[in-house]
Amino acid sequence: MKYWLVAFLIICTGSYSVAQQLILPDSTSWNSLHEGTFLSFKIGTTDPEKPKFTLEGINGYKIQFDTLGNFSWNPGFDLVDRLEKQKEINLIVQAEWKDGRRVRKTITFLVTHKNRAPIVEDLPVFYVRQSAANSYQIPGEYVNDPDGDPLVFKSLQSQLPEGVTLSSSGLLTWTPSRNQFNSLKNNPLQVEFIAQDQPEKLETKGKIKIAQTQLDLPPEMLLVPGDTSLTIKEDERVNFKIYVSDPNGDENITNVGFVCSDNRVKKESFIQNTSVQSEFTWSPGYYFVEESEKVKVVEIIFFAFDKSNNRVQRKVLIKVLDTENLDEKDKFLYLKYRNSLVQAKSLIDLLDENHEKLNKAYKQAKKGKKNRSILNASLGATTGLAPIAIPNDPSTYKAVSAIGGTTVMTLGTLEATEVIGKSKSDILEKMKVNVEIRNQLQLEADNFARKYALKSARRNKEFDGDRDKLLPIINNQKLVVLELDASKPTTYKDIENKDLKKTFPDFSEQ
Repeated sequence: MKYWLVAFLIICTGSYSVAQQLILPDSTSWNSLHEGTFLSFKIGTTDPEKPKFTLEGINGYKIQFDTLGNFSWNPGFDLVDRLEKQKEINLIVQAEWKDGRRVRKTITFLVTHKNRAPIVEDLPVFYVRQSAANSYQIPGEYVNDPDGDPLVFKSLQSQLPEGVTLSSSGLLTWTPSRNQFNSLKNNPLQVEFIAQDQPEKLETKGKIKIAQTQLDLPPEMLLVPGDTSLTIKEDERVNFKIYVSDPNGDENITNVGFVCSDNRVKKESFIQNTSVQSEFTWSPGYYFVEESEKVKVVEIIFFAFDKSNNRVQRKVLIKVLDTENLDEKDKFLYLKYRNSLVQAKSLIDLLDENHEKLNKAYKQAKKGKKNRSILNASLGATTGLAPIAIPNDPSTYKAVSAIGGTTVMTLGTLEATEVIGKSKSDILEKMKVNVEIRNQLQLEADNFARKYALKSARRNKEFDGDRDKLLPIINNQKLVVLELDASKPTTYKDIENKDLKKTFPDFSEQ
């Protein structure tokens, strides 16, 4: 009775562990949220015993998660690109109990982009000259959209002085008359406008101050960002927006450009969109810094001249750090990850095929006693051997030999596998080796596929060490005992990701 009770407890415990499941929120679209929307919930299980929770794949997303299963997240506004609209975030939740049981589940969050209204700051003063065509491009560093949406500018017609026009691109033009110009001396104008993003059409109001100038002043230059010293990696991009204005009128500016201490920074990096607005975009590339240097410092000077040769300049120092090519590295590491599992699957398939052959051979060996017998015939004692003449007709005299005696024939049943085929014990030993290697390889390859399913995990130093642990199993010395067919062509290239997924459920395709 005691043994039956123990067996019943073991069976019940095994069934209970199989039924364990993670408990997630059951509300509709609980895993769909917008940027800037706070989400929190608690993960549970169907097991009354409290497990330890872990969450994989949260790097860079600023997700808060503890071992009790408490989850909280406020997705940043820069998580989903404005053109992408929605983005899937895949995380792996694992619950592990003290007795070694564990449950893993993939959670997919669908994050939707949230549009924000344009930002308008205090703009530089628009200085104009009398009876001259004055233009003022609303600078992007003062009026911009936090989501990077295109902007359209609109004017408030009731607030515009006579002759003032504002284009949809933010270009304000005005040729003031003598009276208008003189009135600006004591009463500068405040011109309101609307910045509207596209295609959502959220609006923000702004103001431009218009004043007169009588001095021949040098141009003014504004860099955005305003840092004069930057440190970047080789795979990063530098982007400066250069805004130039002249107190005597923007048409007074004659030349805008840059010079660099390194001639590898091409002139094409500088684009002059208008006479007052330019853009500098440059990415060093992975081969810009020599490995022996580690760091390369580049000096860039932006300048602008007006018609009187008055000059303004801004100097920027850029420190470029030698950088590892992560994209190429991730591709290379994934190739090693996949190839290791391809080799493992190929050997597992070969061992499964060999196991079927050994099983058939073993069944045939067991039928040897019933279906195979040996026939043995031997000559017994001989009683006489002599020629015998047949005297009928002398002309047809014939002589024949006669044999007399006994002949013994025996029909005996022997063990056919010991005489003709292979021994059953040899076949059983090979089957044991086949199963041992196959189970060990399946276990280690499953752990390898699960541990390095994420790109970030494959970048760790342990990756190559764990990969090398598979090699002794794949090249197991006992494989010689199995006498596998060495002439069979390799099928590595025929193994697809879906095949690997069937053999190793935790295999990652990215």
